[in-house]
Amino acid sequence: MEYDVIIIGAGPGGIFAAYELVNKSEKLKVAVFEGGHSLEERHCPIDGEKVKACIGCKNCSIMNGFGGAGAFSDGKYNITNQFGGTLYQYIGKEKALELMHYVDGLNLKFGGEGTKLYSTANTKIKKLCLQSGLHLLDASVRHLGTDINFVVLKNIYNYLKDKVDFYFDTPVNTVSIKDGKYAISTPEQVYTCKQCIVSAGRSGSKWVEKLCSELEIPTKSNRVDIGVRVELPAEVFSHLTDELYESKIVYRTAKFEDLVRTFCMNPYGVVVNENTNGIVTVNGHSYENPEKHTENTNFALLVSKHFSEPFRDSNGYGESIARLSNMLGGGVLVQRFGDLIRGRRSNASRIEEGYVRPTLKATPGDLSLVMPKRILDGIIEMIYALDKIAPGTANDDTLLYGVEVKFYNMEVELSNNLETNHKGLYIIGDGSGVTHSLSHASASGVYVARNISVGI
Repeated sequence: MEYDVIIIGAGPGGIFAAYELVNKSEKLKVAVFEGGHSLEERHCPIDGEKVKACIGCKNCSIMNGFGGAGAFSDGKYNITNQFGGTLYQYIGKEKALELMHYVDGLNLKFGGEGTKLYSTANTKIKKLCLQSGLHLLDASVRHLGTDINFVVLKNIYNYLKDKVDFYFDTPVNTVSIKDGKYAISTPEQVYTCKQCIVSAGRSGSKWVEKLCSELEIPTKSNRVDIGVRVELPAEVFSHLTDELYESKIVYRTAKFEDLVRTFCMNPYGVVVNENTNGIVTVNGHSYENPEKHTENTNFALLVSKHFSEPFRDSNGYGESIARLSNMLGGGVLVQRFGDLIRGRRSNASRIEEGYVRPTLKATPGDLSLVMPKRILDGIIEMIYALDKIAPGTANDDTLLYGVEVKFYNMEVELSNNLETNHKGLYIIGDGSGVTHSLSHASASGVYVARNISVGI
């Protein structure tokens, strides 16, 4: 089987690359290979009743499949260059923003119409943050919600399915160069193409690292983000979330001058498990439909750790911390903030007696036995800082779930066209180490597809 373009990975980068390719040229023969399931077949077995915790599925439907790890996320598209990746360093700030707005338009076209676009422009909250030693980053945020995000992805797939060959539950083993073409090896067959776009996502970071090693593509060590997911009554943050929805707030700790940031804020949302390479971590979702709202808001507090020589395995470091949590709790741990400050583990009765009802079934425990002291100290300091702009954040009953880990690929050495040192081989999205968000990953897919279309 020979194609003009093969895309590896059906996350946002791969999806929008496929969309742009077939719209620029109907003659192109395009295939998308995805190790996970189709959108309709992606179902997590956790139902909160019979199955209350992660059972370690061979192929995690939350992390893999059509739509990528973002399919069941909160559906937030942050239109900004201030966070979400360094795509602008390759293609320019104006082009990056232009492409993010273009993707936003496609999301509206395919079912996201009527959803709200939030903005930090002219907000008084920025001044409030500065007065408390916090920094609010600028962004426009389109909130689709997990439910509308699913609708958008379903409509995009229905549009593409007769124009693109999709291969689901078909992991790619290797990519090799043969007779000037790329040979894509799967468990069943070998496919060839003239141009190959790798969009393997964060869950494919180890696979991309292996690919780069085999094809001698230069990389450099990236970072890993380690922290907790905070859950508290929605009223505590409602003055921020009602106006901004997603508040990206950064704090520099007084003790170590480390940067701690909020991430993935989910008003009236739920806390969920994630399974990355067999390691159970924590994340958050929320819905556009008010009937699915909860009484809580959740968000992550993360500390970024960058490593230099001789240590290069930043993801391995994050995995080792997550494994400690899995070892002690059989999965995710949860602790009341008051218990953490008092140096005692939470137990089921203290959680039950608290005023915050957890939305995730997690094991009560002690995060200080899992998290490195420096990281945990920074998180505690950040909670007290947030308490100044959102009183109630540092309440005893505020819940902390751990650990939350954001894995990043080794940053791949790419040209301004996001092309590797092998002509026609592109690496995009979060698997490249260049993008860290739905909007940046999607924009990178559009950008590469347009460049390929011009050259063919």
